Amino acid sequence: MQQVLAEKILPRRSTLADLSLIVLGSLFVAAFAQLSIPLPFTPVPITGQTFAVLLVGMVLGPRRGAMALLAYLAEGAAGLPVFAEMGSGVATLLGPRGGYLVGFVAAAWLVGLLAERGFDRSLIKTLAAMALGNAVIYFFGVLWLSRFVSGLVGDQGALALGMYPFLIGDAIKASLAAMLLPSAWKLIGPR
Repeated sequence: MQQVLAEKILPRRSTLADLSLIVLGSLFVAAFAQLSIPLPFTPVPITGQTFAVLLVGMVLGPRRGAMALLAYLAEGAAGLPVFAEMGSGVATLLGPRGGYLVGFVAAAWLVGLLAERGFDRSLIKTLAAMALGNAVIYFFGVLWLSRFVSGLVGDQGALALGMYPFLIGDAIKASLAAMLLPSAWKLIGPR
C-alpha cells in the first residue's frame, strides 16, 4: 500500500490531524453541494458534490474519506444546511436523494482504497477510479430513487431521472479530478 496525498502532505499522523482532515473533508463536500442547479424534470439537482466526494476519498484514503462523508451525513441529519440547495434533515436522507448521499460514503471508501494502490498518480488510473466511484454513487442513488418514481427504466424511470442527465457532467468532473491528483503528486515532489 502506498501513501495517499494527505499522508504525503501531513506525514505525522495524530488523532487531531485525522479529525481535522475528516471535518475539512466534510466541509469541502458541503461547499461543493451548494454549487447546485435544479432540473425541472427530476428531484436530483446537478451539483459539485460528486467531484468533492471522489476527491476527498482519494486524497484522504478509504477510512478518513468514508468518515468525512459520514460526518457530512451526520451534519446534514442534525439540521445543518450542508446538502444541495441548503438542504438538511433526516427527511432529505430518506427522500429521493438519500441513496446518492449514502452512496457517497461507499464511493469515498472505494476510491480511497484505489488511491492507496496508486490510482491517484496517473491520468488513466485516476479516471478509472473516478468512473468506479461514480458507478457506486449511481448504484445507490438510482436504486433508492426507483422507490420514488416508476421503476428503473422507461420515460420516468430512475435511470432517466437519476443517471442519464448527469453522465456528461460527471465525466467532466472526473476528468478535472484526474488532472488535479496526478499533478498534485508531481507538484509535491518525489515519492
